[in-house]
Amino acid sequence: MSTNALSTSRIRNVAIIAHVDHGKTTLVDALLKQSGIFRENEVVETCVMDSNALERERGITILAKNTAVHYRDYLINIVDTPGHADFGGEVERVLGMVEGCLLIIDANEGPMPQTRFVLRKALEKGLKPIVVVNKIDRPHADPHRAIDKALDLFIELGADDDQADFPVLFASGLSGFAKNDLGDESNDMKPLFEAVIRQVPAPVGDPAKPLQLQVTTLDYSEYLGRIIIGKIHNGTIHLGETVAFIRDTGKIEKGKVTKLFGFEGLSRIELTEAHAGNIVAVAGFADANIGETIASAEHPEALPLIRVDEPTLQMTFSVNDSPFAGQEGKYVTSRRLRERLYKELETNVSMRVEDTDSPDRFLVSGRGELHLGILIETMRREGYEFQVSKPRVIFRHVDGKIYEPFELLVLDVPDDASGGCISNLGRRRAEMQNMQSFGNGRTQLEFIIPARGLMGFRTESLRLTRGEGIMSHSFLDYRPSIGEMETLRNGVLVAFEEGEATFYSLQNAEDRGIFFITPGTRVYAGMIIGENNRQQDLDLNITKTKKLTNIRSASGDELVQLKTPVLMSLEQALEYINDDELVEVTPQSVRLRKMSLKAAKR
Repeated sequence: MSTNALSTSRIRNVAIIAHVDHGKTTLVDALLKQSGIFRENEVVETCVMDSNALERERGITILAKNTAVHYRDYLINIVDTPGHADFGGEVERVLGMVEGCLLIIDANEGPMPQTRFVLRKALEKGLKPIVVVNKIDRPHADPHRAIDKALDLFIELGADDDQADFPVLFASGLSGFAKNDLGDESNDMKPLFEAVIRQVPAPVGDPAKPLQLQVTTLDYSEYLGRIIIGKIHNGTIHLGETVAFIRDTGKIEKGKVTKLFGFEGLSRIELTEAHAGNIVAVAGFADANIGETIASAEHPEALPLIRVDEPTLQMTFSVNDSPFAGQEGKYVTSRRLRERLYKELETNVSMRVEDTDSPDRFLVSGRGELHLGILIETMRREGYEFQVSKPRVIFRHVDGKIYEPFELLVLDVPDDASGGCISNLGRRRAEMQNMQSFGNGRTQLEFIIPARGLMGFRTESLRLTRGEGIMSHSFLDYRPSIGEMETLRNGVLVAFEEGEATFYSLQNAEDRGIFFITPGTRVYAGMIIGENNRQQDLDLNITKTKKLTNIRSASGDELVQLKTPVLMSLEQALEYINDDELVEVTPQSVRLRKMSLKAAKR
């Protein structure tokens, strides 16, 4: 049945929300495959909604995406939302396009911190939730305990009686089945489709009223320019129609709908018109922003503006000025860097970019380390070369007092690692809220911690738990600042001569600390090559070669091995550096360096 011909009562708009790695995108895969949008012989990748290369690599959803499936004579618009709080700007907007949500929880873990963040937003908007207990076919699954924890979370977040009386389904996205009761037999997702139609209300819009469409997501096309995506709250929109465009300032401008798209599976289909309740994409408004309204030209009336939480972290992006500048990157100038950062604002509304008094430096603010890290990784893959400073929290001044962001941190760690984690977080000014042992050798710890104290802890937690810990956190609120925090890191080893690191030099300096490089690595004066065993920084010459003689050594044939170096990833480097240090980012390398290279030169 055509999307245009459907009445509003035959439309269901639903968001799928969950914590990272609880199987949300895999569940969408199963819904798409069983709705018949793919040909029988079509090869379909897993996690088809994760179209971004970084999403596939990391196994997380970064960008909210729309798809639509037909089930019986209903159109179900599905919005796959990010599960990480750093991308909460995506979540907050898209929840305004839907009337219900599927809350996916792991049958073993139950609700987690990011579940709390997204669910709070959904309940505030009055959405009708359906709880789906996923991964019930995995070992150690305890669906009933997961449901109890979900109910506790609903009550804690202030759900009303109707929301707390949520329907529950049991599913396995990977195996492609859902059922209403654990004892039922099922080999498909039909019970989930039926639950969506039965439980999620139809959109309340009236096609006969004047047009009202709110901008909730931005996209960009090289051919069409900026594309706005949103739900038609009232009225009908036509291709080629002249409409009123209501700014967030209240100013009204005229514009023309040059292209109109609906969603069908993973594709956009061109439409000539669309009615209230539908989610559509519209081209023709080059400088549209989130929350603004497209309305009838004769009766322009704005919808309430969408408010997005402000960024909590800030860092400086600058042109690379190291001795190796321009050797590995394609785009290295300040003009290119500025263009790329401001282009990111076209679609990433949770981010802020500001010019500084220097033409080579820009302040970039985001929702968290992952949010900023994804931008940096994307840019280096595109060929950009630049350097970034240590992320800093954004303080607020309220009534003469300084406030800073706090986070809710949940750790799932082996029992024998819990003491070390508690001790480490205590030095980071964290306050423990809850501690629970499940009797399976693991303990769940819950803390409230300043965002500053959380920086660098992810790497530390891997060491404390020997890689077996699960860490998740979400923004809680702004609270009075706790003042200065103690330095939790030793000094660094700094190269003071340019050249290639030699095996001989690294071996002789092994007792000084831990190295971040291997023999043959090119270094320059001021480049950080390792961590000192002491609190002070230490300059080293690691380019010296062994002086050869014609006298044979008695131990010359012994096999000597270096200690395994710590090779820093981008995220680890951002967490590691101090205020007087930078991370040099190129398409081929991630280097740590001192901000001032002069002090390191001899």
